[in-house]
Amino acid sequence: MDLPTLISNHGYWVLALGALLEGETVLALAGFAAHQGYLHFAAVVAVAAAAGFSGDQIYFWLGRRHGERVLARFPSVARQADRVQRLIERYHEWVIVGVRFAYGLRIAGPVLIGTSNVAGWRFVLFNALGAILWALLVAGIGWAFGAAVERVLGEIHRIELALAAVLVALGAALWLLHRYRTGRKR
Repeated sequence: MDLPTLISNHGYWVLALGALLEGETVLALAGFAAHQGYLHFAAVVAVAAAAGFSGDQIYFWLGRRHGERVLARFPSVARQADRVQRLIERYHEWVIVGVRFAYGLRIAGPVLIGTSNVAGWRFVLFNALGAILWALLVAGIGWAFGAAVERVLGEIHRIELALAAVLVALGAALWLLHRYRTGRKR
């Protein structure tokens, strides 16, 4: 089976799974795949926004119901909780939308917001806005990357596997760097 067939057959569910977690790399790759014609851009945005929204709703309610136990399991997050709570109290709309763009806080952020006094309906509203903006922006970056590479290198179908591997490696390196930095702060 070739790469285009794999992406066409499995791209949307892999995107949904990635968007439930910290899925910027998967979403950018899906935007790139949409530029190549393997996925539809509007569907990529819709799947990513819906999955990202759903994931953050789950994390919010996890924080609402079990926030203290979750924070006890993650001391590095618990140490930041007071500072984040002050930000949430003052700017909760901006924090709800922006936490999605803060690398490494896609899961911890909604949990912390869930431990605050932000009303559930307010979180739903601003989480939906953030999910749509995030999906459009990150998928758009993937699309634009595909257009830029194609403009520079011409027809890229012959090197797309190598480009995808480079993007995955870059995403993994950024994730490992983040894990290394947060591990050293403990």
